[in-house]
Amino acid sequence: MIQLNVNGIAQSFDGDPEMPLLWYLRDILGLTGSKFGCGVGLCGACTVHINGQATRSCITRMGDAAAKEVTTIEGLQEDGLHPVQKAWMQINVPQCGYCQVGQIMQAAAFLKTNKKPSDKQIDEAMSGNICRCGTYQRIRAAIQEAAKEIP
Repeated sequence: MIQLNVNGIAQSFDGDPEMPLLWYLRDILGLTGSKFGCGVGLCGACTVHINGQATRSCITRMGDAAAKEVTTIEGLQEDGLHPVQKAWMQINVPQCGYCQVGQIMQAAAFLKTNKKPSDKQIDEAMSGNICRCGTYQRIRAAIQEAAKEIP
């Protein structure tokens, strides 16, 4: 039996420890914010936080999530919207929107460790998240805006 904590709630899983965390979140818990993109951890659409670190859930096995704290977009902020989510809406970042959850989760983890990022630091931190619509300039602007709001 695998025990883990998802968005502050204790969960258990009595299935295949090789199953990707993404499928557990989406198919078993019904947390559909994280998306399946490439399936090999390269696009970032499936990004969640595990113990505060941005992690690709499509390549994270359930066995590797045991006894860990998992945060999805649904649990990113307990009392409303996270500053990154607010900035995303203010700057009007999404175009098609498919990658945006992964982008937001990557940005939120990045801003925990870098409160005043340069454009170059943002580009480096976000380089593993692909946006097929090319909204990278708006993503960068939203991260700069969110950084102003994060204590």
